[in-house]
Amino acid sequence: MSYNITLIPGDGVGPEVVEAARKVLEATGISFNWEAHDVGTSALEKHGTPLPQQVLDSVRKNKVALKGPVTTPVGTGFRSVNVALRQELALYACVRPYRSYQGLPSKYQDVDIVVVRENTEDLYAGIEFERGTDETVGLIDFIAAAGQKRISADSGISIKPISEGASKRIVKFAFDYARANGRKKVTAAHKANIMKFSDGLFL
Repeated sequence: MSYNITLIPGDGVGPEVVEAARKVLEATGISFNWEAHDVGTSALEKHGTPLPQQVLDSVRKNKVALKGPVTTPVGTGFRSVNVALRQELALYACVRPYRSYQGLPSKYQDVDIVVVRENTEDLYAGIEFERGTDETVGLIDFIAAAGQKRISADSGISIKPISEGASKRIVKFAFDYARANGRKKVTAAHKANIMKFSDGLFL
């Protein structure tokens, strides 16, 4: 039996990293059919978009993908392909294990934690307003009219939405993960002391 996998090499070090991972997977003796797709700068040049529809269709069909790093232009250019993939495919839970190993030098010993981060809301929602546009000026006026602080006219603005539904979903994921993996504690990280109506809702 062969497994169909969407292969997204990415760019920068992505192709090199993905090729090494592919060789490791194939060394298991399991048979894979790789469906390779470009995203990012190379896809933009070929297809006019950094995230072509056929990439999303392939991942939805195969249900699994091996993806390398994808460069996001800093300050200008297209929006993050990583954020777009998370939002389009509802990849709301980012799971990052951190562990120290005997014999490997590290500043800290006995590290064994797993960070579970919500991936689709907060600043990852990608809702932004560029400095000086009519939309941004209108938003600044709206915020001032709503009785909030007047934002400087030369500002760019990012919106940080946090919903009850997404908060419950990521918290349930974290507790389910903890139970399934024998973890005894879940810690919530937030900034509810300052952001009372967004992080406060999450808390």
